[in-house]
This record gives sequence, structure tokens and C-alpha cells, in this order.
Amino acid sequence: MAGSMRGSSMRGGRMRRSMSEINVVPYIDVMLVLLVIFMVTAPLVTPGTIELPSVAKSSQAPAAAIEILIKADKSMRIRVRDPKHPVDEAATKEDLVRLVRQQQSQSPGNPAPVIIAADKTVQYDAVLQVMDALQKENIAHVGLSVKPVPSTP
Repeated sequence: MAGSMRGSSMRGGRMRRSMSEINVVPYIDVMLVLLVIFMVTAPLVTPGTIELPSVAKSSQAPAAAIEILIKADKSMRIRVRDPKHPVDEAATKEDLVRLVRQQQSQSPGNPAPVIIAADKTVQYDAVLQVMDALQKENIAHVGLSVKPVPSTP
């Protein structure tokens, strides 16, 4: 009788063993919740917005222009809003001229204009370096992008 009451781990005559497996179901649940959170918030994040300087009078940019976006951290992107050949990729100073030439070569008779859109907090020197690099390679039709000042009644 004393032998049957041997340990505190005996219940109802059965001995419990420690489980040596990991239950991964809670981890999968957490992963799926995080996936849903990222899927919902990803479209809400606005990538690459720049704050353009304002002027009193400005014209509308051409639809098929090559845009060079210079952000506040001096990183650059090249963007072409052509329905046939859309482009939106990061660029360095070294790749910039090559990418612009590549885009302008798609229509050799009428090369697309180049528009530099820089954040208003970007140093003037960064914009001039981009303009200088394009000018050294004889790329014509380079302009600056601005937004019009809202008119007051």
C-alpha cells in the first residue's frame, strides 16, 4: 500500500510525463495577426512624398516627362509616368544620367523633358549638382517642378 502512494505525480494511477514538444499553434496565430496588421497598414504609408516650393505662377508639367525626385535626405528616385513604360526606381548620381538617356532614347525624335522635383528643405547645392550632371551630358529640356501658391479671393 505504501508503494502505491509513491510520488506526488501520480493521479488516478497514471504517471504524468513532461512534454518535450513545442506547441507552435500560438506562434502561428501571432504571425497571422501581424501579417494582417502589415497588410492593412502598408497601403496607408505614403512613400516618397516631397514638399515642393511654391511660386505665384507655374505651368502644368507634361504628362510623359522624366521626373527626378530629390528627397530631404538627398536620396534620389527617377520616375516616368508613361502608361506604356512606367518607371519608378531609386537612382544614384552615377546612374542618373544613364537612366535619363535610356528613357529619352525610347523616343529619339522627341525626347521627353526632364523635371527636377526637390523637397523644399533640400540644399540648393544638391539640386545644382543634378542639373550640372545633366548639363554636362548635353541633356536638353531640364526644368524645375514647383507647386502654385493657392490663390486668395
